[in-house]
Amino acid sequence: MSTSQLSYSLPSLWSDGNRGSFVVKAQTTTEKRSASDDRMLVFVPPHSLIKHWVSVLRNEQTPCPIFKNAMAELGRLLIYEASRDWLPTVTGEIQSPMGVASVEFIDPREPVTIVPILRAGLALVEHASSILPATKTYHLGICRDEETLQPTIYLNKLPDKLPEGSRVLVVDPMLATGGTIVAAIDLLKDRGVDFKQIKVVSAVAAPPALQKLSEKFPGLHVYTGTIDPTVNEKGFIIPGLGDAGDRSFGT
Repeated sequence: MSTSQLSYSLPSLWSDGNRGSFVVKAQTTTEKRSASDDRMLVFVPPHSLIKHWVSVLRNEQTPCPIFKNAMAELGRLLIYEASRDWLPTVTGEIQSPMGVASVEFIDPREPVTIVPILRAGLALVEHASSILPATKTYHLGICRDEETLQPTIYLNKLPDKLPEGSRVLVVDPMLATGGTIVAAIDLLKDRGVDFKQIKVVSAVAAPPALQKLSEKFPGLHVYTGTIDPTVNEKGFIIPGLGDAGDRSFGT
């Protein structure tokens, strides 16, 4: 299947003198990871439903219940794309009503670890269990200082150690300045997770966050509904969709 691919030099998108690169892919099939490919890959699935739900989220007139539902539906689609060709399986034979069939199931012995970043991550990850047959969920609460834009961890439910080879989905709706998502991945690395076994799921991403991720975690895979061009002085993505947590929970 054909794949459209765009390779950007990050300073051309957000210029602060730093170096870095990532590849943006619009596709419906994933590629096997190359051992020599140390570039971060950002997947923007070209599905009309993804574009629809992003549009609903952007609309300032969208009421809270519909916004939260739109976030959950977007999360369902992005998690589906992120899990393609990634989940461990077991094969065998079963008896159907009409005969013996060869079958393949997701291996329940290796659940995907899901890490939503509170608050808004809860909305984006709401339908994860309807997509993934076997999961474990650990919550992270990270807030951002409104002046310094630096992250502060106020809730950490991660275990001291995660099993070797764990597949982890980190769910953070807004990848703006990148401080929050980098802090989350650092916590996972401290617990023995190879960052190349981590996939990031977001509703909207911006170049500053993608730059930080690509510089610190080359080879990481990011799945997002869209990429917006910039972040303002308050750390909000422009045009973005506002405060995803406030709009999801009506606060």
